[in-house]
Amino acid sequence: MKNTIKFGLAALAVTAAASTFAGSSETKAEEADGWTPIAIGLATPVQLPWGLNRWDVYGLDLNVFYSDAPKMYGLDVGGLAAVTRDDMMGLQVSGLFNFGLADVYGLRATLGLNMCRGSVYGCDLGLIGFRNKIVGFDAEFLGSAQQEMYGLQIGGLANVSSVESYGCSIAGICNVAKSMHGLQASFIFNMTEELHGCQIALVNYTKYCDNGFQIGLVNIILQNRLKVLPIVNGYF
Repeated sequence: MKNTIKFGLAALAVTAAASTFAGSSETKAEEADGWTPIAIGLATPVQLPWGLNRWDVYGLDLNVFYSDAPKMYGLDVGGLAAVTRDDMMGLQVSGLFNFGLADVYGLRATLGLNMCRGSVYGCDLGLIGFRNKIVGFDAEFLGSAQQEMYGLQIGGLANVSSVESYGCSIAGICNVAKSMHGLQASFIFNMTEELHGCQIALVNYTKYCDNGFQIGLVNIILQNRLKVLPIVNGYF
């Protein structure tokens, strides 16, 4: 029990650090020199048209190793990494790393890390996810961390929201949120300060549950007179 709570607190600490990084500075995008319908090359700026962070792309950005553009509307493919310094709208695919310094609208897929300093509206698929906010669908092989989640999130190990989560959060080991509105489901542990919905796991923990319930082997609601109950617990 203690080890499980320690794991949850550690996950929360990791998320807080990640969220701080994601929101620590608002990066002002550099104004592009112009725009192009196609950017093709080895790695930005070794591409046509030539130039690092100089060309907004409205169409196709294809680089064998690394693509980097201010605005990207369309299909963005980087063999290893894909970076956008202003908004990205469309489909972004890379081998190891997708990074948006502003907002993302659409689908991002990678075998590695999906990161965004702004908000993601759409879908992230990868190994690990970090962002300020995600609205839509998120599936990461290991897990995700953000300040706010709205939608459906699936993590192989853990999902952590340092502020609030609205919707459904599913993880193999642990779900952590400061305020949960909806469903937390995992095999081992769920933790939130405020529960407005349902928790399902072996161990469920919340401080406050004005409307909702827990299903698991050990269910903890600190505001209740009976703080710990097996099988089912709810506010009373």
